[in-house]
Amino acid sequence: MALLFNGVSWLVMPWWALMLLAPRWSVTQRLLGSPLVGLLPALLYVGLIIPRLDVLLPAVAQPQLSSIAALLSTPAGATIAWIHMLAFDLMIGRWIFLDSLEWQLSHWLRAPLLVLTILFGPAGFAAYVCLRQLLRGTRMRAKRRSALSA
Repeated sequence: MALLFNGVSWLVMPWWALMLLAPRWSVTQRLLGSPLVGLLPALLYVGLIIPRLDVLLPAVAQPQLSSIAALLSTPAGATIAWIHMLAFDLMIGRWIFLDSLEWQLSHWLRAPLLVLTILFGPAGFAAYVCLRQLLRGTRMRAKRRSALSA
């Protein structure tokens, strides 16, 4: 399990590297345009949970702090949780990347948000959504001013 835990991050790092280091490269945009980006870590996750459903299903169906803590305190539980985080953080990062391209957000704003998402997924998501709402409000006010002055 330790080998898997230590190596699994390499499944997602190429995608993050493309988003951070080559965001305008047509290959980056074409590859990240596919929802298959997160498929490999997701399949690995499924492969790890299926043989453990007898333990996992009762714990997640009626979650208790003690039972979840017990699951996460095992090498298998920590590895499964890590793969879960890697897969979902990647999909959130992919959405931020693609959406920020549509909003024509500067790479200098997008890159720190992606790094925040790699490190602390939900915090990166929250920061991006807040920035997006701020931009939306700014753009709507600019449109109204433009319409009023026309």
